[in-house]
Amino acid sequence: MTVKDQKRGRPKSGSSQLSAERILTIAKSMMRESGKVPSVRGLATELGVDAMAIYHYFKNKNDLLEAITVSLIEEVAQPELNQDWRDNLYRLSVSYLSMLNEYRGLLGTLLTMKSLGPMEVFSERFEAVLSPLALTKEQTKNALDLLVDYLHGYALALNCNPDRTELTIEMVEKPLSLYCLALTQLK
Repeated sequence: MTVKDQKRGRPKSGSSQLSAERILTIAKSMMRESGKVPSVRGLATELGVDAMAIYHYFKNKNDLLEAITVSLIEEVAQPELNQDWRDNLYRLSVSYLSMLNEYRGLLGTLLTMKSLGPMEVFSERFEAVLSPLALTKEQTKNALDLLVDYLHGYALALNCNPDRTELTIEMVEKPLSLYCLALTQLK
């Protein structure tokens, strides 16, 4: 498609071709395939629009980046009410690791973001998982910091394991059981 064929500027009123949701869907797909956050130009080319059309929905690249990241974090497992907190913690951790593994460029993005939006989503789910333990705010924060650091290190190790034979996401179960044992000692 040449530049002349692209739709330029602000999308037409009532046009269903372009929307924030469509932009995010295509951006996530490109990220999954390439392992990195797509450029606005690359995204616009994939959508068949001028780059300025994307800025109609997102005020800048950081706004787009945060929206992509929050959208992906929203897909992380929600705690189930009638399930043991340990099982919920395992599901949350595996879901988070799976997302970081599927979208390889996401870990670097998360670690360099100035926005706290994505972390707030994960934190809320984590706090809901641990609520049966009735930990203090400080204990909960320390437990969250430890788990997130561990999961990020694990995700990095997964990314360094190209054949996926020596390390799998499911192998997180035993270290998490030790982590859970430590949490029960805080009560």
